[in-house]
Amino acid sequence: MLASLEAAPESDPRGTVLCLHGYPESSQMFAPLVGAAAGAGWRALAPDLPGYGDSDPDPPHTWTRMVDAVEAFWQERIGEPVVLVVHDWGGLIGLRWACDHPEAVRALVISDTGFFPDGKWHGLAQAMRTEGQGEEVVAGITRESLGQLLQGISPAFDDDAVDEYYKAFGDDVRRRGQLELYRSGEFSELEAYDGKLAALGVPALILWGEDDPFAPVAGAKRLVEEIPGARLEVLPGTGHFIFDEAAEQTTASVLEFLATLDSGPPAL
Repeated sequence: MLASLEAAPESDPRGTVLCLHGYPESSQMFAPLVGAAAGAGWRALAPDLPGYGDSDPDPPHTWTRMVDAVEAFWQERIGEPVVLVVHDWGGLIGLRWACDHPEAVRALVISDTGFFPDGKWHGLAQAMRTEGQGEEVVAGITRESLGQLLQGISPAFDDDAVDEYYKAFGDDVRRRGQLELYRSGEFSELEAYDGKLAALGVPALILWGEDDPFAPVAGAKRLVEEIPGARLEVLPGTGHFIFDEAAEQTTASVLEFLATLDSGPPAL
């Protein structure tokens, strides 16, 4: 069973929000949103994917098995259509799950990720996918170096955040799992999902960092073109880790989007 953050209102919730984190983060990236969503009348859950945060490793940590882990979590803890909020690898995992289980999705919030069969791996990803080089990368990450990396990106990454995200490097199994994830699939596999995001026919918010070096804003514009009626919001002065870098802005944007949804989830 995956560890998770969860909050809910005292009265019957308007519906359920499911948040899937990216790499190398955990559910903690969504802590402000989870609490605020509950305050706005929603049940909100953010699981730690296997090997991240407080979830135990469950090797091999392949792309397909991560999708399976999301389905198992949904079956065990939710069982109704969700507003799916995804970021980074959470997008590659969560959007694949959504397309495989369209009946389980009520709306989408997509941030700083990709879902394109012609996608390209950025420099760090290429290193992680390269035999020998990837092993050197993950073996060389210490608490100090991770902190320098994250805090060099944004002062929003305080020491508590660095401690939380360093859990992904807590042992050899977790470190190896990162390589398993990056090496377990190809963007070309997404050809099988061509048109399926649009076919979901659900409301969508595309929420992006203007200065994202890993998933450039061009990808956000492409998603808007592919998903009928999708709304685009680009946050100035933010990069890839927008839920950490701009917690107040991202939370407000998601809450505004949730407020536009009809009260009560549709039936399965």
